[in-house]
Formats: sequence, structure tokens, C-alpha cells
Amino acid sequence: MSGDDHESRTEELLGRMTVEEKLGQLQQLAWAWDTGPGGGDTAAAEAAARKGLLGSVLNVVGAEASNALQRIAVEESRLGIPLVFGLDVIHGFHTTFPIPLAQAAAFDPAVTVADAEVSAREARSNGIHWTFSPMMDVTREPRWGRIAESIGEDPCLATAYAVAKVRGYQGDDLSAEDRIAACAKHFVAYGGAEGGRDYNTVDVSEQRLRNLYLPPFKAAVDAGAATVMAAFNTINGVPAHANEHTLTDILKESWGFDGVVVSDWTGVLELITHGSAADEAEAARRSLTAGVDMEMVSTTFVEHGRDLLASGELTQERLDDAVSRVLRLKLRLGLFERPYVEAAAALTTPTAQARAAAREAAGRCMVLLKNENAALPLDASGVGSLAVVGPFADSVDLLGTWTLPGAPEATPVLTGLRAALPDTDIRHALGVTAEGTDTTGIAEAVAAAEAADAVVLVVGEPSAISGEAAVRSELGLPGAQEQLIDAVAATGTPCVVVLVGGRPLTIGGWADKVAAILMAWHPGIEAGPAVADVLTGAVVPGGKLPVTFPRAVGQVPLYYNHERTGRPYNPAEPDVKYVSKYLDVADGPAFPFGYGLSYTTFEVGEPQLSRERIASVELQAGAPVEVAVPVRNTGEREGEEVVQLYIQDPAATIVQPVRRLRGFQRVRLAAGEEREVRFTLGGDDIGYWTNEPHGVFTVEPGEIHIHIGNSSQTQLRRTLLVT
Repeated sequence: MSGDDHESRTEELLGRMTVEEKLGQLQQLAWAWDTGPGGGDTAAAEAAARKGLLGSVLNVVGAEASNALQRIAVEESRLGIPLVFGLDVIHGFHTTFPIPLAQAAAFDPAVTVADAEVSAREARSNGIHWTFSPMMDVTREPRWGRIAESIGEDPCLATAYAVAKVRGYQGDDLSAEDRIAACAKHFVAYGGAEGGRDYNTVDVSEQRLRNLYLPPFKAAVDAGAATVMAAFNTINGVPAHANEHTLTDILKESWGFDGVVVSDWTGVLELITHGSAADEAEAARRSLTAGVDMEMVSTTFVEHGRDLLASGELTQERLDDAVSRVLRLKLRLGLFERPYVEAAAALTTPTAQARAAAREAAGRCMVLLKNENAALPLDASGVGSLAVVGPFADSVDLLGTWTLPGAPEATPVLTGLRAALPDTDIRHALGVTAEGTDTTGIAEAVAAAEAADAVVLVVGEPSAISGEAAVRSELGLPGAQEQLIDAVAATGTPCVVVLVGGRPLTIGGWADKVAAILMAWHPGIEAGPAVADVLTGAVVPGGKLPVTFPRAVGQVPLYYNHERTGRPYNPAEPDVKYVSKYLDVADGPAFPFGYGLSYTTFEVGEPQLSRERIASVELQAGAPVEVAVPVRNTGEREGEEVVQLYIQDPAATIVQPVRRLRGFQRVRLAAGEEREVRFTLGGDDIGYWTNEPHGVFTVEPGEIHIHIGNSSQTQLRRTLLVT
């Protein structure tokens, strides 16, 4: 069905609907997961569907359950309008891929495309039409649990992943049997919550809103994202669910978004708790008129919409606009033609191909933080015995946050290593639990280490302490894990630490005591085989950090793209007092944004510009500047390097970050191979948004420094003069 057909069908339906039926289309209710129709927890949704007073349901899982509820809506309601079923398919349905923050570490959007395509295929076959993903919240807050669900601290990286995941979910045809509607969330600035506390206040200037937080959402909308979700936080004192400036002025009018804006779970009702609405009627009015189109779980729209319409506080035009957006989504999904799924064809377990994709993705996401004396890769011929110890060595708790009930467990690291090293004597000891204080098991771990040629210590965070409402005030390893590392490292046996977790961690003094550190994140269903692939060299690590690792939690927020102060710290003058620094911790991060090692080495050469000066008007008119840089594998084995391009505007009307990532490419090179990597810079890369509330983008004359290398701390530079 064409777009014109969708509009005519929408108009025809609107003309037949009562006010109650229109308001019903704006209602989304929650289901009791795998409970079928007829259960006590599902009576309200069934009754509303039967009366044609329900637009969507979330958390229906399984083809049979979704078909049963859909039949009630389609075959028993007056107009037979189908329901749209939503679910938090964040990084997998049956096949759990690495967490989104891990995927960002690949610096390869193809990784997130693979996740989205597998997820869409599995979800749609089970009756799910809509995922509440991708989360595009740029964040500089490692204490915030939802950093695990993000792409990290950089808007350029998040923008690339936003486009990739939207296209991976939706493809070219939303009605296809293997596609689902994407939802760009949370609109907007949720990642800036004060203190890293979930749902907390955000106070942000217009220029930072537009330069830091909005770009991934704009890219997602331009890529065709079908829906957008409002954020829980306030923005400059106005809750996102009642923020007309962001939801209507920017999203719908400036960007031309014609999809559905859905609230977050009870987000409309929470306007009262925020202190932004006196009662439910006012909450409904403020949210609807600001631009929210569908209410998740709370019911203020359906309960107060008629009265708001009668009083003139809600216009008929706005109501019809919201309903049209919901109907348009259902038409694009093809639900009027094919409201049901074929239960016999539902995918109920990961396929071999899906597992292979998840394993490849996990390997590409891992970041090698340290590798002293080439401790890695493990040499099967030289390591006759191996101790595999730690709370996550034989654990299945490697899926990470936001996994669905019934998703298959992860394969443990111990299992993966035993399969990869069948001729190696592998011994296992727990040592300590993930969060406990009992250290009596450390003796067994020490004995295993003393009897082995090498140790793999798998430590980190349980999945439960990252994700939504999982905020930490400290970022070190929980429980007695650091004591375990100290004791095992003291044996003198070469020790490799595999870190699992959902956020940057403060890696303390133990880092100096071990030979190698591999950041594996929460790698997903194929965790064990993927970790083994990297440890044994079957996969050469090539990931980079998408977020800064601080030395201490007191440095937070610590991020690479910060603005300069009038008294910046100079490492060449460490004893100068009156500069911006801490007294009790060394300046800068433990590991910077964009950092990551390999089993080979690379050399990034001097960048060359296609032109060294260009007029501002040319840039704004679309004239590009080409940047070329040679990169060579100087080691003895094949590997992958991420070439990164940063810019800096050293003198601007509004002070600009010391660096801004504007391009990256992950390239595979054989030993000794050299390749030229090319980037294109335009006005969008060099200019910035000002503080004007109506949105003003400027490209100012002056020098632009262009940095290219393999981390945010690269020193290679060329200067472009903008006239």
C-alpha cells in the first residue's frame, strides 16, 4: 500500500470513529508477559480491545498469545482496527547480542545492523511489531546504569549507530515479515541526569542540547524511524513529556517527523509527581498538547480526553493528528492486511546462523586494554595448563541488562576455553562470588594459579547492577574481587583479566599487577566462545572504547570532548597550583575514548587535505574537504585498526570542545599492508549550533584543527583555514 493509500485510509477511518475510539487508539496497556487471554491480569486489555478502545499492547510474548488478543480487536470490535504489539527488544529477542555499549566499542555499525536484523526476524515471527529501541541517549555518566544501553559519550558515534539500527530493524518495507518498527529513545537529554541518578533532573543549554544530545535523534528520524519515545527527565525545568519545544517545535515541525511519539511507562501520569501538573486531567492536557501521541500504561488520555475536548483545552485538530499518526504506523506495518502471524513459523530458539552472528559481534566488540610482554594471545603449545578463575569464569550471567524472559542462557567462558583449547589442562576455581565478602575461596584459586602456566581471571559486574534503575556511587569491582586479583597475581603466574560489565569501571592498582586486561563487556549468548576466540587469537581484538574510563569516581563526569577552561592543566607543568585539576588523583583518564590495543601494531601517517582553505559560504553550500591518511600494519599478523578523525575550532564565539569525533573507519590490514583511508568533511562537521532557541547553525571563519589517529589523544594534525 502506497503512502497516498495510507493517507486516504487514515482519513476514511477518522471519519467513522467516535471520540472514544479515537482516544482509545492513543492508549497502550501492558500485558502480563506470557499470560494468554483470559487471565486476571489481562482483563482490562481484552475488554478495551473488544470495544475498540485500545491502540497498542506491550509485553505480549509469543505468536499464539498475540494472535489471540489480535483476534479480539480485529474480529470483535466495531471498526476492526488491529493492535500494534510492542516489546523492549534491546539487544536481542531469543539471540542475545552484546549490550549496546559493547556494540559501540566495535566502531563498526554493521555490528548493530546484524543485531537488529536477527532481532527483527525473531520478534516479528512471534507477533511483535514494534521495539522500544534504539536508545540514542548520549551520556558522560558511568554511574548511570543505562549507559549500558547507550552508545556512550560521543554524538558522532551514536549518530552512526542510530542510523544503522533503525535501518536494521525496519529495512525498506516495514510490512515485511522480518521487520519491526524502531523507536528512538529517550527524547531528549536523558543521559545528562544529574549525579547519574536515573530519572533525575537535566539542566542543559540550547547549544549543548543541539550539539550533543539531539544529533543521534535527528539522524534516526532522517533514517525513517517510525516512532520516538519521550524521556523521563525534566529539561530545564520542563518534563520531557510536556516539553512542546522539543516534541513539537524541534521534532515535529523543524524535523518534519510524521511518526508516533509514545510516552515512557506512566510518563504522562508522572507529570503530577514532577510538580508540572496538578491532576490527571492537567497531565493529559499538557502531554497531548506538547506532542505525545500515545500513552503507555497510565490512562489519563482516555479518561480525560473527552472533557478536555469539550472545554477547548484539547483541539480536535490535535486529537486527529495523534490518531492519524497511530493509524499510519499500523498501515505501514501492514497490520490491516496481515494482522496475524503464522504460529507454526514462529522462531522459538536461536538458529545456528543467529548464534554465529552474535559470536562474531561479541568478538568485534572486545577492547584490549593492556597486553604486557605479549601475554595474549594464549599459545596453546606453550600453555600446557591453565587456571580459569573468578566469579564469572563459569557463570551464565553474561547477557547483560534488558534480556527477555526465556532467552537462552549465555555460554560460560570456561566452556568456551575448554572447547578452544582441548589439549590444555584447564582447572577452575570460583575464588569469590560477584558481590559477596567471603574470601575463603581465594586459597583454592591461588592453588590453581600456582599449579598452572597461566591464569585467566574473569571478574566484573553482574548484569543486575547495570541497566535501568541500577545506579552505582562507586565504579570499582564489587565485593572481594579486587582481593582475589591481588592474591592470584601475587603467585607470579602470568595473569590475564577478562572484565565483564555494563559500564566503565575504575581499574585500580591491580591493573599494574596483571599481564593483560580484556574488556569483554556483557557479550551476550555466545560470550564464552567469543571470549575464547579473542584470548586464543582466533579473533584479533580491534575494538575501541566508546566511553572514557576514569581513574576514580570523583573525576566523573570525565569525557574527551570537554570544553577548555581559562586555566587548563598542563602535564608538562604538574606542580602548577592554580589550574583545573584534582589534588589526589592524576590528571586525565585511566583509558581514553577511542583507545584499544591489538595483537599487531599500526602506524597512522600524516593526514593530507584536498584543500587547506575554504570559504564559510562554500562549506554551508555543501562543498566538501577531503582528508586522506595512510595507515599501515607494522606488525607480524593480520589485524584491524580504527582510524579516527577529530576536529577542533580553537577560537569560536561559543567555546568548542577540545576535540570532536567527525569520522571513523575500521580497516583490516594484513601484516605489512598499507592503505589510504579517506574522510569527507562538510559544513555540518565544522560548524555548530548556537544558543538561539529557534535553532541557528553557524560556520565561523577561522582555523580548524584536524586530528587523525587511533584514539582521542592522537597528536597528528593538519589545519584548515575557513575564510
